[in-house]
Amino acid sequence: MSASLRQAAGSLLVVGLEGTQLTGLERAWLKLVQPAGVILFRRNIEDAKQTRALLSAATDLCATHALRCVDVEGGTVDRLRDALAPMPSAQAVAMGARQRGNAGLAREHGELIARGVKAFGFNTTLAPVLDLALPASAEVMGTRVVAAMADGVVEYARSFLAGLKVHGVTGAGKHFPGLGAGTRDSHLETPAIRRGWREVWREDLEPYRALRNELPMVMVNHAAYPDTQGKDRPASVSRFWIATVLRKRIGYRGIIFSDDMEMGGILKFMSMEEAALAAIRAGMDLMEICHSPDLILRAFEALIAEGERSAAFRRMLLTRSRETAPKRARLFAGAVPAALSGHQFEALRGKILRFSEAVMNAQPAEATVETKPA
Repeated sequence: MSASLRQAAGSLLVVGLEGTQLTGLERAWLKLVQPAGVILFRRNIEDAKQTRALLSAATDLCATHALRCVDVEGGTVDRLRDALAPMPSAQAVAMGARQRGNAGLAREHGELIARGVKAFGFNTTLAPVLDLALPASAEVMGTRVVAAMADGVVEYARSFLAGLKVHGVTGAGKHFPGLGAGTRDSHLETPAIRRGWREVWREDLEPYRALRNELPMVMVNHAAYPDTQGKDRPASVSRFWIATVLRKRIGYRGIIFSDDMEMGGILKFMSMEEAALAAIRAGMDLMEICHSPDLILRAFEALIAEGERSAAFRRMLLTRSRETAPKRARLFAGAVPAALSGHQFEALRGKILRFSEAVMNAQPAEATVETKPA
């Protein structure tokens, strides 16, 4: 039973790594935890060859059908901008599409991002952002958001996801249930978003309702919504938001994925051990822990210890792992794909640069200027 618990606990974690090569310590704890996958950041990425080698080495120690994740939205969130080419932001693409009356720009955005992440060995990009572009969050969200109205968000995201799908790359809609009215950064603290249930359901949740059958994964944020039944509890550990709203009321059947569980938005609310247990009890499928091996191991051990203590939690943990496994198999089957030749890589870089120029030329004079990359 202990071996089954360890396997189940590990299979619900997606973890970060320290540098551009695996250390001996990382090999040891990856072999112990056997996580569902890894996520890389700019600190892990030098070039395509090195990144592919790192992903291959790491996922050899993960559970089968492992996620190989990266954040490439374009604009300020683009982990490949230095190693490949800067990708335009979702907001710039959506504005360009409206200016030119060309809905195909969003699909091309998705296709180019998919081709880029695949060239580095990834099978998942944590995009698109489905938050509304509301004035309250303008300073925090910048050019990551595409429209103030849900229909504009849906139009961009649907085409973007179709572009990813053509190349076999998995996307994740974020940040459920919506950060559009948030004024604080959940990396640092728990935002309290003062929107009532009817407003959230009608506006913030409309993209998730419209795209529920097209989103392979949904990422849940660490904000609280005190004017709803979710009260002051972060959505990532809220049974109301995950089990009741996302699963039951919206009817979502894909993978539910947490934002980084190391963010201040959750760890200033509760400890990592408490957060890991609460997220599973709330209905989370996969938890992302992006930096600290200590916090990864604390979450892993907490899940095992609670499973050994509580028969009900053990059943929940084993069931969650069993139900998530076929979803991972469907989305993440296959090893790191074949490398591009030097000529193919440069051709892709050139195509991205030409796309970026076309998007820039399509912007209205008053378009928002992109800010410093995150």
